[in-house]
Amino acid sequence: QIKSSIAVKYYIFGIVWCREQNHKVILYNVTVGIDSDAEQEWLEWMKKVHIPKVMATGMFQRYDMYKVLSQEGEGASYSIQYISDSMEKVEQYLNDFAPALVKEHLERYRNKHVAFRTLLEKVV
Repeated sequence: QIKSSIAVKYYIFGIVWCREQNHKVILYNVTVGIDSDAEQEWLEWMKKVHIPKVMATGMFQRYDMYKVLSQEGEGASYSIQYISDSMEKVEQYLNDFAPALVKEHLERYRNKHVAFRTLLEKVV
């Protein structure tokens, strides 16, 4: 199992202003710390199953996925960033779709990850 000091799955969403197009862009970021023994299977499941289900909700226009390079200890962390054009869509996703998707993830990777949530707003 991942050590708790580096085992983090963050749910972060922040308000980002797109100056070129002068409209609000909402970033819903999910960073997952996953045990090394589950990493490759989890990564394939995220790409082929979980992320497509999130995108099928219609609440997000696109996504990006990154591997976190700076961390300590065992396991790995990944950041999945979902982009929406409104806070209302993110709230609808969190209320109507996220509970079932989070439950599916939790049941599949029980004791293989930990989590905390943070809200961010871009200020510069």
